[in-house]
Amino acid sequence: MESLELVNRDRHATVRMRPADAGDGLFVRVVLSEFPAASAACPLLFSKHPDTGAFYAGAMLGFKPGEYLMDSPDGRPAFRPLEMVREGFFASGEDFVLDRAHPRFAVHDGDWLFDGNGDPTTQLKAAQTALARLMAGSEATDAFIAKLLAHRLIEPIDISLHFDDGERLRLEGLYTVSLDALNELDDAVALDLFRSGDLQCAYAMILSLQHIALMARRRNERLASGV
Repeated sequence: MESLELVNRDRHATVRMRPADAGDGLFVRVVLSEFPAASAACPLLFSKHPDTGAFYAGAMLGFKPGEYLMDSPDGRPAFRPLEMVREGFFASGEDFVLDRAHPRFAVHDGDWLFDGNGDPTTQLKAAQTALARLMAGSEATDAFIAKLLAHRLIEPIDISLHFDDGERLRLEGLYTVSLDALNELDDAVALDLFRSGDLQCAYAMILSLQHIALMARRRNERLASGV
């Protein structure tokens, strides 16, 4: 990207960033360290990169682009994916860079990147930390997926929804962990998955599927209230 710039307090002294919202994404990539918080708030599923066909793990935030159906009774997001927090920021080698053309960045509204002393603001530090956590967690997440594939534990999932206003939605290209295949694992394999922590992550994905029905009910409630 020609618009990538090394984050610099002099060059970006007047730059602000708006709150991250993941754009129109309804399925946001996550890494293993996010599984506990994510599985308590929304469905965790697999999908495939359109360019490579490789699997990646993601959190489903809603059923349609720009629609967020996670429960947040206190008005705050129940779960904020690291991808959302670092939105607009990237790593270039060992450098922390931003995409100046990204709509998140502005000069008239949002949070400053640097304070009056030229120090990174809390918001900028959060984005940098989120990016670092994503990079640190990518290898372990890929290894987790590779292990599931090796034991044929990933299967496609059919999500077909019918809402009170008559709309029908079918979400395709999504995958989950097969509970039947897990139950059929050899004891030695199951023990290996347990000791590595992968078994807990697999069950977290399976249990998170309960949020699909909860999110559908939440969507119907919004339709009924006209929100």
